[in-house]
This record gives sequence, C-alpha cells and structure tokens, in this order.
Amino acid sequence: MFTRLIERHRGRIANTAGDGLIADFPSVVEAVQCAAEVQTELAARNARRDPAAAMRFRVGVHLGDVMVDGGDLFGEGVNLAARLQSMAEPGGVLISQAVYDQVRSKLPIGYQFLGQRRPKNLEEPVPVYRLLFDHAAPAAAGTFTPEAATAAVVTEAPGELRRRITRQAQRFAILWAGLAAINLVTSGGYFWAVWPGIALLVALGLQAAPLLARGWADVQLLRLAVVVAGLMLINLASWAGEPWFQWPAGAMLVLYLLRRTWRR
Repeated sequence: MFTRLIERHRGRIANTAGDGLIADFPSVVEAVQCAAEVQTELAARNARRDPAAAMRFRVGVHLGDVMVDGGDLFGEGVNLAARLQSMAEPGGVLISQAVYDQVRSKLPIGYQFLGQRRPKNLEEPVPVYRLLFDHAAPAAAGTFTPEAATAAVVTEAPGELRRRITRQAQRFAILWAGLAAINLVTSGGYFWAVWPGIALLVALGLQAAPLLARGWADVQLLRLAVVVAGLMLINLASWAGEPWFQWPAGAMLVLYLLRRTWRR
C-alpha cells in the first residue's frame, strides 16, 4: 500500500529500516496528500481488523534541503522529518512550519497547531502542526502514544521543483523539435509528430500541477484538467466531426467529485 500511494504522488522510497521508511517527493503538496491518504486507508483497513492486529503508523513531513548519496537521503531536512514522526500519535501526521506555509490553502485538510516543540537532539524548538482528516479528531496538544511503526517524509523545495520542470520542458522541446524535423524530412505530407508532442505536453503538465495548486484547485483537479486538455487536443488532431473528448472528460470529473465528497 505504501509503495502504491507514494508512487501515485510521484514520490520515491529512499531509505527503509525495520518497520519504518523515508520517502521524498517533488512537491510538498503531494507529500502531505500522500500522508493523509496513507493514514485514511490504514484507518479504513483497521476498522475491519481485530484491534490486536491493527496497523498504525506515525508520519512526519518536512520541507527542506537534503543530500543524496546513491539512493539514500541525509541532512537536517531528513532529521527533522524523522523527529516529527517520532512525536506523532499512532495514525497521525505531524508537519513542520515550512510545510504548513506551503499547503494550508491548497488541500481540503484541517490543521491543528500544537505549539513550539523541541525535537530530540535539536537545540531549538520548532512549530508543529497536526493534520486533521476524516478519521482523526483534534487531540490535546502533547497527548501521544509512542508505540507504532514509523514513516518520515521529506520533500523538494518549490524553487527546485520549478527549476526541474523548466529543465524538463527544455528537454521535451528539443526532443519534439527533433521528431518534427524527422517528420518533415521523411513523411509524405502526414504530420505524425503532433502525437508525441501532445504526449510530452501532458506529461509536463502532470509534473507541473503542484506548482499551480491554489485553494479549491488542488493537485488532482489540475491533473484532471491536464488530461482533459490532452484528450481535447487528440480529438482536434483526429477530428472526424464529433467532439468525443467530452465523454471521458465528464466521467473523470464525476469520479473526481465523488472521490472528493467521500474524503470529506
């Protein structure tokens, strides 16, 4: 389940130790959304299990710089994410001030300020927030149960994501220009390069969605809009007199609204 949800939100499991793991994400919005979905799905599964067999994980999320050594992550960003998860209650998610500042208006999730906390082995206290989602109720600050499996999350800073998307766009533009040149030289009048061009645009839009998330326009809705735009371009490029893209677009919109309503 962890791998599936982390990959769905474009994350990567970097370190595992015992029953814990560290993952990094290209977007802090994706990281927090993934953490909420993990805990919500675990709560739903635990409701069908015997209490003695329940699986309860703690999650901490921080936004900061990290060092990469092979496939492993190191640095203060990783350390603070790990300290946050150690302070969380089983089934809960704690986030740092840096994370809260980025996501507070971008996700349909509540937040409870727990005050200034001093994580283990850190000299200065840090502001800590608790995520409030469907299965969780506000808890008194400082009331945590320590026994649970753990997970820590670190994310890529927005500026770094923006730079990465810019580099990706440049690479895609060069690739498509090469394909278009081959198309013009070899084709007999049929411009087939439009198809990989649409695919590259959709891929770039899916990656850039976290940068545009604002208020009610969350990441999932923006990605849905990118897919619909791709379908519309395909429809226009293969026009046969009928705007068929509206049918899959409508079905995806209904599924999105149902999913969002269920989460609330």
